[in-house]
Amino acid sequence: MEDDIICTEKIIAERKTFFLDLKQNARGKVVRITEKVSSNRDRIMVPAEILDDFIAALQDIREILKQQGE
Repeated sequence: MEDDIICTEKIIAERKTFFLDLKQNARGKVVRITEKVSSNRDRIMVPAEILDDFIAALQDIREILKQQGE
């Protein structure tokens, strides 16, 4: 079974573009995060079942940055 994209979000930050794709394949759902800089792309896959943990970790980092005045 081919991967099916359920939805995509795009974030543009200076010279980088990030794509967040919710996908489903035969093994389940994943969020594919792609960073595009010029013609280079790097990707990571986050299984949907750990997405809450991933988001919580990002929120913890954001709080630390706020405390440091970033």
